[in-house]
Amino acid sequence: MNDTKNILQDLHGRAHAYLRISLIERCNLRCTYCMPAEGVKLSPKTHLMTYEEIYNIAKTFVDHGVTKIRLTGGEPLIRKDIPIILEKLATLPVELSITSNAVIIDKFIDILQTHGVQKINVSLDSLDASKFKHITRRHEFKKVYANILLLVAKGFTVKVNVVLIKGFNDNEIIDFINFTKDLPITVRFIEFMPFDGNKWDMRKTVSYADVLTHVNAAFPKENVIRLKDAPNDTSKNYTIAGYKGTFAIISSVTNPFCDSCNRLRLTANGQLKNCLFSATEADLLTTLREGKSITPIIQKAVQAKFKVRGGMDTLKKLQEPKLHSNNRSMITIGG
Repeated sequence: MNDTKNILQDLHGRAHAYLRISLIERCNLRCTYCMPAEGVKLSPKTHLMTYEEIYNIAKTFVDHGVTKIRLTGGEPLIRKDIPIILEKLATLPVELSITSNAVIIDKFIDILQTHGVQKINVSLDSLDASKFKHITRRHEFKKVYANILLLVAKGFTVKVNVVLIKGFNDNEIIDFINFTKDLPITVRFIEFMPFDGNKWDMRKTVSYADVLTHVNAAFPKENVIRLKDAPNDTSKNYTIAGYKGTFAIISSVTNPFCDSCNRLRLTANGQLKNCLFSATEADLLTTLREGKSITPIIQKAVQAKFKVRGGMDTLKKLQEPKLHSNNRSMITIGG
């Protein structure tokens, strides 16, 4: 390799091998923590990456060390050229995965399997149909639940992402863990995080310690088994003795995993975010369209990455609105 072989290593020694690519800013749900009630200003279609541009940018990252790509949105499966995107990215030597709300994923089973997409993360924040409707503003619970079971039946590796919000769904923690009793899935409890327009409040956050309090009150201590986390894992993983599946806790707010972070994010309009919490972005798409190399921009963005949460290295800073309100809404970042 040439002298730019370390363009994905930041100044804190973290090498970034995982790229999350948002394909679209639109979604067929309207989750309250992701999209403001009034909606968001969408990028003009001409400002979004084409499938060729997605491939070319992805290939640059792969050439410099990325080994895993996850496709996100919005809802990535509502993008009309998703079959072509999957076909092209499947030619790269990476593990290709996807995050979906699973509303229409049953229509894409064959396409996903054909292009080697084995790992699927599904967003599901309640096992109660009325709560599901409240948080998503749509009546799609039965479809999502049925499609999770379908994905498992078809042999996919399924993770269910649950954004916990105190006073809303924290009373379902044990229900979700029991969801893993007979299904080989992983339920991941994710702390409510601050983004533009989602009315974040620290008091709504259900912490790592809070989750364990619920777990320890419901199960004998000897039945709660701490699992070994994978390298660069964002979650702390557990299982209940005798259960087929597992559960995990992602504590980005109260107990961040920044020291081992190896993730970068590419928005649907071609902006590189070096951290989910960062308000700064690097424009790769304009440079690509000008026919210039994007590697210097990537390297500069990676080296500008803060050690912790986009520079918000204390909970006090995180609770300062002016420090996180300039970030995008989650739907325009990519889940």
